[in-house]
Amino acid sequence: MPSVPSVTAESYARLTAAYPGLTVTELTPGAPAPRGGGWVAAADLAAGGAALDAFLAWDDAQVLRDYGQRARPDVTASFGLHRYAWPACLLITVPWFLHRRVPRYPVTHVSYDRTGDGMRLAVRPPSSFACLPGDPAAALPGARVVPDEEALRAEVRAAVAEHHEPVLAGFGPRTRRRGRALWGMVTDEIVEGLWYVAHLLGDGEQVRARHELELLLPGATQPYVGSAAFREPTGPDGESPPVPEGPGSGPQPTRVRASCCMFYTVRPEDTCATCPRTCDADRIGRLTAAAAG
Repeated sequence: MPSVPSVTAESYARLTAAYPGLTVTELTPGAPAPRGGGWVAAADLAAGGAALDAFLAWDDAQVLRDYGQRARPDVTASFGLHRYAWPACLLITVPWFLHRRVPRYPVTHVSYDRTGDGMRLAVRPPSSFACLPGDPAAALPGARVVPDEEALRAEVRAAVAEHHEPVLAGFGPRTRRRGRALWGMVTDEIVEGLWYVAHLLGDGEQVRARHELELLLPGATQPYVGSAAFREPTGPDGESPPVPEGPGSGPQPTRVRASCCMFYTVRPEDTCATCPRTCDADRIGRLTAAAAG
């Protein structure tokens, strides 16, 4: 009988094949979590002590190296939280999106390293996972069979919240943000992480991801803030942005983030297309340029 980690192994293999900048290692039962080098346990980040200090020192050095100035401490902490939460959400959303399986990862089960050529996650085998009736994995130890897709979406929301609640408690004082603002960041990481990876998977998967995310986060799903918030931007007279002809042409969807990453405090002229500080005129220009490229 396959071991519990195998229920997510194929999902993580596809993730890495599409996005080599992120690898996920499933630890064998009883194997120690990696330590030393750039590795940090998620539980240590949640504790908010010396491990978090060292973690954020990397972000501080990166900003100074790349932009020639230091960011405010709260901005640095926001960068660090984003850089952890983005891949951590994928641990849960990718198996759900690809194979309709939702693992549970408490902070004691995850370690992270982003100091090499890419990001690495090491995860201890989940004690439980949710799946749908008819999934061959439903007979495995730790399987919790839920009746339908909406129940499985509820499992995704619960699993992401379970993992991130202690992490936000550790980062929160450093970011100078509280409940709604912090959960707004997690909402954005859920949506933008899976949307990006689905684009790399190809074969129309980004379109499917948009639909799935709209169902996952329709709004009023606490503790998350708002909805997936996809839309097609329009100009002042309601016009859609022009798009090039050929494969992939058509309306270019975007979204407005529920939170701000605070990058504008480092480089005011270089905000992203989904930033709540970006007006639709600029957003249309960027999407048009991206489509043309």
